[in-house]
Amino acid sequence: MAGRVMAVKSGGEAGFAEWRACFAALDPGLELLPWDEALRRPGIVDYALVWDPGPGELARLPRLRAIFGAGAGVDALLADPALPRHVPLVRMAIPEAAQRMGEFCCWAALSLLKEARRLAIAQAAGVWDYFEPPHRADRRTVGLMGLGTMGARCAAMLQGLGFPVIGWSRSPKSLPGVESHAGAAALPGFLARSDILVCLLPATPETRDIVRAETLAMLPRGAGYIGLGRGSHHRLEDLLAALDSGQLSGAVLDVFEPEPLPSGHPLWSHPRAIVTPHVASLPSRAERAGYVARAIAGFERGEPLPNLFDPARGY
Repeated sequence: MAGRVMAVKSGGEAGFAEWRACFAALDPGLELLPWDEALRRPGIVDYALVWDPGPGELARLPRLRAIFGAGAGVDALLADPALPRHVPLVRMAIPEAAQRMGEFCCWAALSLLKEARRLAIAQAAGVWDYFEPPHRADRRTVGLMGLGTMGARCAAMLQGLGFPVIGWSRSPKSLPGVESHAGAAALPGFLARSDILVCLLPATPETRDIVRAETLAMLPRGAGYIGLGRGSHHRLEDLLAALDSGQLSGAVLDVFEPEPLPSGHPLWSHPRAIVTPHVASLPSRAERAGYVARAIAGFERGEPLPNLFDPARGY
């Protein structure tokens, strides 16, 4: 199909050069335009691959056939009041992202289990801080909030390390070896059994501030927390209070609101917190380009687009 154009706003100039090289190998007939140039020639754009376009910018592309989120979430796109809702919005939900999330989740759980933050502080200070880690994986139940593609992969990989895994979601799910808890009424019982709580929920109005003082108090004392979904899920001031009081023995946080975490925030230096810069599951540009190229090829053959954003579910 001739004259096919995709506008890209993700990763700046260096990112665009890499995107263009990837797509040249995958779909030579697809022309890529940097975002600024696309906005100067809006009538020729068929597809958009974007992370955080400015308000109203996507609405300026009259020929737009599909929008691809460049990252796992589409929160920044949905925040645009002028987002063209009639254009399909495709989430970057790919197997490579789930594998990376599983790896990161296992690393985070083991870091809490083996007190990696304490070890790192001792090494930085040149101190031989000998202690005996009190727990092992098969005695620490991991509670996964969110049992979609990411949660399912995390569950399987955590089980491979010996962790018992239970799950909580809006509706019941069936995953091998994972006891499913569903709905608001089941949340307190789920939390009471979660020695390590992992949040992988989508960002919706219902999930905002779901990890707060009230829910943290329902965890076993000395539990660990791993925040991998969205910064809107947890109240940082409540996490700090729980860490200081010992209700939480440790936390690994990859997502924040706002991002980046402001300089000087107490979490940067907290002795029980590991802070990472939202890197848990983002696939390489080559992996993402392959997903988008396959989706476009199928779409142009008349097949449905994968992983469409569903306004009714909020993700």
